[in-house]
Amino acid sequence: MRVPRTTGRRRLRMSAVALALVLPLVGGATTTALAVPAAAAPVQAAPVRAQNDAGASVARVDWLTDRRVAVWVNSPSMGVPIQVQILLARDWNRSPGASFPTLWLLDGMRATDVENGWTAETDAETWFADKNVNVVLPVGGQSSFYSDWVEQNNGRNYKWETFLTKELPPILERDWRSTDVRAVAGLSMGGTAAMTLAARNPGFFRFAGSFSGILSTSTLGMPQAIGYAMQDAGGFDVGSMWGVPSGDLWAQHDPYVLAEKLKGTSLYVSSGSGAAGPYDQPSDIPGISTNYAGMGLEILSRLTSQTFATKLTKLGIPATINYRPSGVHAWSYWQFEVKQAWPQIATALGVEADKPACSVGGAIGGAASANGWLGDCLTAEYDVPGGRAQDFRVGRIFTSDSGTHVVAGAIGGAYSGLGGPAGVLGMPTSGELGVPDGRGRYNSFRNGMVYWTPQTGAHAVRGAILDEWARQGYERGPLGYQLRDEVATPNRPGAVQGFEIGAMYFSPDTGTHAVLGTIMEKYGQTGWENGPLGFARTNEIAVRDNGRFTQFEGGNIYWSPATGAWVIRNGPIFDAWKSVGYENGRLGYVTSDEFPIPGGVQQNFQNGFVTVRDGNVQIVP
Repeated sequence: MRVPRTTGRRRLRMSAVALALVLPLVGGATTTALAVPAAAAPVQAAPVRAQNDAGASVARVDWLTDRRVAVWVNSPSMGVPIQVQILLARDWNRSPGASFPTLWLLDGMRATDVENGWTAETDAETWFADKNVNVVLPVGGQSSFYSDWVEQNNGRNYKWETFLTKELPPILERDWRSTDVRAVAGLSMGGTAAMTLAARNPGFFRFAGSFSGILSTSTLGMPQAIGYAMQDAGGFDVGSMWGVPSGDLWAQHDPYVLAEKLKGTSLYVSSGSGAAGPYDQPSDIPGISTNYAGMGLEILSRLTSQTFATKLTKLGIPATINYRPSGVHAWSYWQFEVKQAWPQIATALGVEADKPACSVGGAIGGAASANGWLGDCLTAEYDVPGGRAQDFRVGRIFTSDSGTHVVAGAIGGAYSGLGGPAGVLGMPTSGELGVPDGRGRYNSFRNGMVYWTPQTGAHAVRGAILDEWARQGYERGPLGYQLRDEVATPNRPGAVQGFEIGAMYFSPDTGTHAVLGTIMEKYGQTGWENGPLGFARTNEIAVRDNGRFTQFEGGNIYWSPATGAWVIRNGPIFDAWKSVGYENGRLGYVTSDEFPIPGGVQQNFQNGFVTVRDGNVQIVP
């Protein structure tokens, strides 16, 4: 459960409710801190290979950096695309044929649909950069406990367990070089879910870690506490999750009840005491944090974690248990805790805990010294098509006969998404440079460029589209910056790329031309290049009274401030309009599309109309 960012009054109320719900637990809970010994080499259950019978597929992939990607997966069970971000393993670039184990990091109660809290609230992205695992970060699932709900609620159809254990793994293994060796950890709600998912799917995860999780969900008072938290975090009805608290589903999702099923899984449990700790802003009362809600929630976590640990001991299941002497329900403590758990996670996954030694020298060393913001090296130098490369904590350096250049950030992501040095862009020919307008940044490559702005993101531009965009003045021209990557037109040979003010189209028969603004909108209404107009034959051309037109294979679109944008197709009406001087003649601008009339068709103009009946053309002033 992520700490609510609310007013002090709400925090006090939440704290009071949480503490009130704690009191019935105290009498029956074991509160002595028990240090259960960790398993040095946990017994490995047979791996579970998930089936994708429901047919999940990838809707979209966005490369955010060279080793952080956002993947949208069409979930048949939930009926919507689910975003999953992946922090790619340290050797992802260096060893393109290798596959890697995965660490899944689950979010808290207030998970958003934008970004997983582990990257939004902690330094996980840079800290895991030198770890040789793919870190899997589900995005969304507010108040879900990452479970399959009995019914829809609050506009959500939650089937998270099905998604995580059946639909997602085959995509990770097929597309993202991930093995079936997995670990899972989470904070608060995510800590509860980590233990529950591991217990309900024996062998699926080799490690399960709970940081401030609620590890006894069906005991006296806990369904009510969870229900209050779910209402506070998104207005969800707890009954829609696992039904009535006395029902079997609550027990079937209770880590305490399921504890025996965790045999053979490497386990890690931690919680604070609820007292103000090193990462808190203390109040005027000694030992009391100003994070009042965080205090109450952490006490609930501590009590249920102790109860859970006691049962593990009775069952003879080893685990690492850390009861911290202070600390409340807050991200600063969970950032600390995942780093403490990492050596055990690494052992369970079969990877080294620390990165191998690497050194920097030669041309790459000079570039690294000049760009200290890249951080430390993660790999040794290695060969890439056309040269050499080396990975650093926040980017890469490439060297070739085109020089030695840094590629990083969102531009590095766009570059990697196109295959990096082995892809269509080839090796870099410049470092990252500023654009004269002060808004954008770019890197040049042998076969194109990648531009970035805060508003448009990073996109490559290359080939004939780059040539025409450059001829028109780059970002200073009529199109502005790229909004989309170049894609092939689906039904006819050609390509299109979206820009801020329109799009650039290419076809072998018509060349490369921009379609802009309102003319672009009208073009879309006709079906783009698959409609009657086909591909553009010209860029936009200025005509009288501040008007514009673009010529297409099958006709033209004219626009003026007074009349708007209209299509006039090649044929007898166009020929008649041409015969009287186009927009400069007696008819003026087009004011409608062609439309049917009895026996023929008609098109209207500012000062008249043209009809075609039985092949006869008539101009009516």
